[in-house]
Amino acid sequence: MPAIVLIGAQWGDEGKGKATDLLGSRVDYVVKFNGGNNAGHTVVVGDKKYALHLLPSGILTPGVTPVISNGVVVDVEVLFNELEALGSRGVDVSRLLVSANAHVITAYHRTMDKVTERFLGKRQIGTTGRGIGPAYADKINRVGIRIQDLFDEGILRQKVEGALDLKNHILVKVYNRRAVAADEVVDDLLSYTERLRPMVADTSLVLDRALKDGKTVLFEGGQATMLDVDHGTYPFVTSSNATSGGAATGSGVAPNRIDRVIGVVKAYTTRVGAGPFPTELFDESGEFLRSQGFEFGTTTGRPRRTGWYDAPIARYTTRINGVTDFVLTKLDVLTGLPTIPVCVAYDVDGVRVDEVPVSQTDFHHAVPIYEEFEGWTEDITGARTFDDLPPAAQRYVLALEEMSGSRISAIGVGPSRDAIVVRHDLLE
Repeated sequence: MPAIVLIGAQWGDEGKGKATDLLGSRVDYVVKFNGGNNAGHTVVVGDKKYALHLLPSGILTPGVTPVISNGVVVDVEVLFNELEALGSRGVDVSRLLVSANAHVITAYHRTMDKVTERFLGKRQIGTTGRGIGPAYADKINRVGIRIQDLFDEGILRQKVEGALDLKNHILVKVYNRRAVAADEVVDDLLSYTERLRPMVADTSLVLDRALKDGKTVLFEGGQATMLDVDHGTYPFVTSSNATSGGAATGSGVAPNRIDRVIGVVKAYTTRVGAGPFPTELFDESGEFLRSQGFEFGTTTGRPRRTGWYDAPIARYTTRINGVTDFVLTKLDVLTGLPTIPVCVAYDVDGVRVDEVPVSQTDFHHAVPIYEEFEGWTEDITGARTFDDLPPAAQRYVLALEEMSGSRISAIGVGPSRDAIVVRHDLLE
């Protein structure tokens, strides 16, 4: 009864869809347990490219039941737009299940997100403006709207009106924006009710029964460890728990049911939005990584910040999540570089620090200490075994494995679905 958690090991955009695809037909359920449509997976199947934002990437695998669980905040309009787009391309979306306890992103959440971010000026966090943070804030403040509320118009109207009492005062008196009409919000949400009804379930119960029946369940985290609201570079983080512990609270499956934790890490590092990033590059090397890796946000289109691999972050991820296996992605992007620096520690005010500093101030001022590795020029996109890789690429992977605290079980060597080298079975 394997229950596997798949998480991002850096600041997101590591290519988690590649790892999900690797497990493929061996997985029965793929569960999204946190976040919303503020992140995305780009999955290449043959000559077709799919950009997913809210849906679990497992929806592209025939026979898999995709699940949006209680830890997710759901923009219902985005949900149906994605489903319709996939359906029009021949993808079977009929198996999708949505937790009755998942919270809903409304129009006023999106409005509050955008105006608040603009108001912060130079102190902006770098949100996507999609209402994620305000929806989670309402959840914690106990004024949120849940999926199940859409099936009781009286309750829905009461909750929307209650949530807008304060928000409209803020919008009008602080931000000089027009008030949001409760009727507009209610009518919009009710317009999705009948289409939504067949998908809604007690997903915690469904997953429990699946595990008892010996099914394989993959819990797919949105965003990544360094964006986790508790364990990331706060406040430059997302509003949910993107670490392996979030899989339990975000799905209603007990933590002792989890067998493996797979961390997905790029062969270099990227992040989107503001916040500290010790290995960030501002020269031609950064542009090389951005152009070769096509480092632009799946959801936002924003250029990603780029930098070299950061081994202390990988070790931190291993510790926080209990990583049993790493999937290293985009190794092919490094092809052509004469040397490849790797951050092995930091210099903080003249003192060598081997682990991620607990102080945000220290992390912000950390200067990377690099070790350089020989590069390679051979095309590796056709490699399918570790021995197919050039010796320099093999040495680079083995060095990262030793520094990162867990075995590297698979290596992405190209954008296509099958462009991957498998060293160890992810389920064993």
